[in-house]
Amino acid sequence: MTALLSVSDKEGIVEFAKGLVGLGYEILSTGGTLKILKENGIVAIEVSEYTQSPEMFDGRVKTLHPKIHGGILHRRNHKDDVDKAKEFGIRDIGLVCVNLYPFKETIEKTEDFEKIIENIDIGGPSMVRAAAKNFESVLIVTDCRDYKRVLENLEAGQNTLELRQEMMIKAFEHTANYDCRIANYMNKRFKGGFGENHFISGKLVSPTRYGENPHQKGAYYEFEDFYSKSFKALKGEISFNNLTDINSAVKIASSFSNKPCVCIVKHGNPCGFAIKKNVLESYIAALRCDNISAYGGVVAVNGEIGVELAEEINKIFIEVLVAPSITSEALRIFEGKKKIKIFVCGGERLCFPKDEQDFKHIEGGFVLQQSDSVQDNEVKNAKCVSEKQASKAQMEDLEIAYKVASLVKSNCVVYVKDLAMVAVGMGMTSRVDAAKVAIRKAEEMGLDLKGCVLASEAFFPFKDSIEEAHKVGVSAVIEPGGSIRDEEVIECANQKGMALYFTGFRHFLH
Repeated sequence: MTALLSVSDKEGIVEFAKGLVGLGYEILSTGGTLKILKENGIVAIEVSEYTQSPEMFDGRVKTLHPKIHGGILHRRNHKDDVDKAKEFGIRDIGLVCVNLYPFKETIEKTEDFEKIIENIDIGGPSMVRAAAKNFESVLIVTDCRDYKRVLENLEAGQNTLELRQEMMIKAFEHTANYDCRIANYMNKRFKGGFGENHFISGKLVSPTRYGENPHQKGAYYEFEDFYSKSFKALKGEISFNNLTDINSAVKIASSFSNKPCVCIVKHGNPCGFAIKKNVLESYIAALRCDNISAYGGVVAVNGEIGVELAEEINKIFIEVLVAPSITSEALRIFEGKKKIKIFVCGGERLCFPKDEQDFKHIEGGFVLQQSDSVQDNEVKNAKCVSEKQASKAQMEDLEIAYKVASLVKSNCVVYVKDLAMVAVGMGMTSRVDAAKVAIRKAEEMGLDLKGCVLASEAFFPFKDSIEEAHKVGVSAVIEPGGSIRDEEVIECANQKGMALYFTGFRHFLH
């Protein structure tokens, strides 16, 4: 029995090789893998010695040889194949263990294109695909986390077709992901990220109980390793809808750097947000915006959850709580709440990966774009187009309102007062309707909007939204500008004594 071992990631390879030798396998190996095996006293045959063909072109060609690929690919149940293998002295390579050159790690470390090119594996994918194609006879192993399980199966005489089939699927996934990454990188480097083809590749983190609804299957995947390494469940099982709501809540709460903010989300939209002196005060202020919608919602806390905050949150039913950390004493407070789910992510503060591109599924395909975000100085550099200028305190409120509005479903308006959201209208077909709905909700909550500020993620097409805002005492407004009726809007703001700022950037979120 012959096993071919040639891995870039050397984790666990020595123990795996020892286990294979103990089972009677002879080892073929190359380069760094061969070196580490020999250093650990494992007898292995160098591929070039076996093929009688030296490595060429600085290692670009070493395993691309009929004795390697013939040993993997020949059909054991075809007499002609078996006879041909014997005729040319081709070993029966029944196990292939290969993982690929670190292309991902290379592009993260360097822009040196020559070095990047040399870290595109050729022989590795060829061996993996060959072994996977011939899985009826060959066991392919591409993941070091499978070494122990594979050895246990081999020791038990359970090199089954089902095992080889499972490993075959993982192998094709391994090479597909590798090729997707290379193709996307080349398109990014030479075509601005929008080539003839674009590939979306994710790794399964876990199935969810179901999708958006119980009759739909669901699961969640990650591009890199954020959810498997930096996102942990402390209580409860996460659902499909939890994940999308958490995405909205954490994106908002992590948009304000190290500030102790709290965001409450229901069905993908914020129903509460505040930045106060600490996370306890922020939560209390955020809840005031709409404590009815907050019931059964998602709370993202940009700071550690202690006992006081836990006791406050525990007064109502919150389905999901996410924070960078929670004390053990605070966690115990939620023991009696069976349905609450608690997760931690980040370090001292909430953090999320910031993907460079964003896509949405449409029937038959998807639309792709650069990811949107509010730039650091977008509010600071906004142009005051009114006679009246905002105060420092109003500018702080405007920044909060504007950043939150950029992450609320369009059409939307966001009202902020004293660093807390006091009203929000979202997902409306008319911007003035969004303004009216927000005002009506604030009145139901008993909130005084006098002196608050208003942000819109897109321009006001008419002055009616400004007029509605003035009725409830809005003092300053920020919006992108760009309407053919901007002058009417500006004139209205001046008549009402309101400060008005244009940023020049629209932030639709559909």
